[in-house]
Amino acid sequence: MENTFYKYQGTGNDFVMIDNRNEQFAKDDTELIAKICHRRFGVGADGLILLENDGNTDFRMVYYNADGNEGSMCGNGGRCIVAFAHFLDIIKKDTVFIAVDGLHEATIIGDVVSLKMTDVSEIKEKSNALFMNTGSPHHVQLVEGLKSFNVVKEGARMRYGIYGKKGSNINFVEANANGAFDIRTYERGVEDETLSCGTGVTAVALSMYHLGNTQDKTIAINALGGNLEVTFQEEQGVYSNIFLKGEAKQVFKGELTW
Repeated sequence: MENTFYKYQGTGNDFVMIDNRNEQFAKDDTELIAKICHRRFGVGADGLILLENDGNTDFRMVYYNADGNEGSMCGNGGRCIVAFAHFLDIIKKDTVFIAVDGLHEATIIGDVVSLKMTDVSEIKEKSNALFMNTGSPHHVQLVEGLKSFNVVKEGARMRYGIYGKKGSNINFVEANANGAFDIRTYERGVEDETLSCGTGVTAVALSMYHLGNTQDKTIAINALGGNLEVTFQEEQGVYSNIFLKGEAKQVFKGELTW
């Protein structure tokens, strides 16, 4: 069977996108999805995303990690599927879609997608770190010397050592001279460092505000793959109207054969 796919990237976080409104993709085939995402034996991606029909919204987002298993919410993937839906002429400027963590609103202007994330009402303070769920679980830790920090080694150790088999994404962050924050992320499911992580960027922005490292509610976050912006409102420790904003672009299209 053949299936057309599209490759998208959002600040270096890359995804295989498939229009599955005809429900022909073998979505329960974990080995197939992992093979497609493999960077030597497949297309190569941090994850695979299916765009499907939904009776109550513009479309449904189904996200799979690079290991082939269905994952929790992916912020950059969410921005990329909005760009994909716009390319398919499903949406124009504004959209509402459903993902694993609920409804999401988004706006696309050119290549820039602004995606509304889920509210965050609980931030747990841990030893030298914070933990929260921004659609996916995230550990956020301030470090010095981020550029030379061994993200893969420390991220893997903490992902399993602190959070067990289910795990958490691990984010390391450092303030920069421009008043923004630099981030590097170890992603569970990919089991490696990625160039960007949207839910991680969101978690870092909220963490920096929570810790008093910034008073701004519009925060610039610099990932290895590019720059993102997070805006939000906060009242009595509850964060709402959280928007993740940045570029999402189509890279190429091709045919899958399996």
